Amino acid sequence: LYPNDNGPMGKELRLRQQYFFSSASLQDLVHHYVNTVGTDFSKFHEYHVIQLNDTHPVVAIPELMRILLDEYNVGWDDAWNVVTKTFAYTNHTILAEALEKWPIDVFQRLLPRVYQIIEEINRRLVIELRQKFPEDYYNQNHMAIIHDGKVYMAWLAIHAGFSVNGVAALHTELLKTQELKNWYALYPEKFNNKTNGVTQRRWLLSSNPELAEFITKRIGHGWEKELSLLKGLEKYVDDEASINELIAIKRHNKEKLAEYLKHTQNEFLDPESIFDTQVKRLHEYKRQLLNVLHIMYEYNRIVEDPNYNPPAHTYIFGAKAASGYRRAKAIIKLINAVADRVNNDRRVRGKLRVVFVENYRVSVAEKIIPASDVSEQISTAGYEASGTSNMKFMMNGALTIGTLDGANIEIVEEAGEENAFIFGLKADEIIKMKSEHSYNPQKYLDRNPQLAKVVNQLVDGTYDPSGMLFKEIHDSIVYGVEGQPADVFFLLADFDSYCQAQEKIAKEYADQKTWARKCLMNIANSGKFSSDRTIEDYVKDIWKLKKVTVK
Repeated sequence: LYPNDNGPMGKELRLRQQYFFSSASLQDLVHHYVNTVGTDFSKFHEYHVIQLNDTHPVVAIPELMRILLDEYNVGWDDAWNVVTKTFAYTNHTILAEALEKWPIDVFQRLLPRVYQIIEEINRRLVIELRQKFPEDYYNQNHMAIIHDGKVYMAWLAIHAGFSVNGVAALHTELLKTQELKNWYALYPEKFNNKTNGVTQRRWLLSSNPELAEFITKRIGHGWEKELSLLKGLEKYVDDEASINELIAIKRHNKEKLAEYLKHTQNEFLDPESIFDTQVKRLHEYKRQLLNVLHIMYEYNRIVEDPNYNPPAHTYIFGAKAASGYRRAKAIIKLINAVADRVNNDRRVRGKLRVVFVENYRVSVAEKIIPASDVSEQISTAGYEASGTSNMKFMMNGALTIGTLDGANIEIVEEAGEENAFIFGLKADEIIKMKSEHSYNPQKYLDRNPQLAKVVNQLVDGTYDPSGMLFKEIHDSIVYGVEGQPADVFFLLADFDSYCQAQEKIAKEYADQKTWARKCLMNIANSGKFSSDRTIEDYVKDIWKLKKVTVK
């Protein structure tokens, strides 16, 4: 899965995969329905709801039409009636690159009959658009499923689906007011929010048994199935014995992670240090690069100022880049280059360490998350749909350093802003700067010589003797590359604010008991972020399922 689709062969393979899985699933579903209910498809939606997770399975919409039309001789209007009552669409990203658009020639060649059906769906949609926007020729063209030589899968999903949801409150609001505002004007009743969640049975009960036992001793069982019960932990925030036990549990988890990384990577971590973690897929909007630039800045500061004596800090990264994402791979290379230099410099030993965890995966996440003190959720505001690692870290008692983006906003609302480290521009500020073309990254370099030095070190031989390995990263920040403006993810604009948040972390971590109280407040207020609640919301608002008793 997820082949490199930069070239035509990769695109074709991806479409083949998507169609194969979608068609196989639908054929199985329809076969089972026919065998149990019969060939009267008017009640199909009473037995089935198909939730489309992003645009990848959206080809299922015309495929179900094909099955009904061609294999069961259902008329178009009746088949469309079935489809529009069956499919619901979840949008997981506002990144245009992730809203799939297939070249017509590829789609037509691989799936000729499915393409014919999309053409007819599109023809009927265009009539609807002309009625809704009679003088608005831009919308009539732009909202067509087929235009500019491409098939727009997100448009197909919104048009055919009976529900369209985002996955965090800010994300859904941005869909309605920015990315999909024309569709919201057409179908306001379809749009709703379903904030993501994670399962506490995996990410707390299984991953962190000591913390699970700590919780059960205080509030009893029940939280494993009803996470909102964690609210009962708040009354232990001022209980000395509970705070000391929480500190000891975190320390033990850090020791276990240190032992694991010593055994697997020959890395030596100091459990006394702050474990500051950013683990997620590598994408420029998630801004692992901001984290690295700050580490380079801290390294310079320690080396140049003998009086600067920050608390010991271990920065932990885990990430994978898409196979065709060259710049993301270069950022992984940079993290490792910085780690190599920092970890081998005696001048910063005991103060600064950088670790890139190899082959990051769920089983490794289960070790890293319970051991982390700080959770890095530092995406450019307005770019992260939700995030879920932020929730996993929260319920394991790590404090968030983050922007007001995705589910971070809701995490702060639940735990209190005093129990997190929020920094940076807000989404509306970034939207305004982008629309006005008023962002000038050079001014941040001009007024901060230390930042300018860090950026220049990407190409001056400090981390790569040739000065070329990280030139594209440097140029993307300073000049802009591939037709994009300079610093498109606002690294330089948020750098000072990020440094201040990090300084606050260093200061507050010194008071372990106050820090632990903040951790406990995060754990106690993580109940909203259970996937049980998320699924309950889907059941109630979209799927309309009746509960059954499991014996």
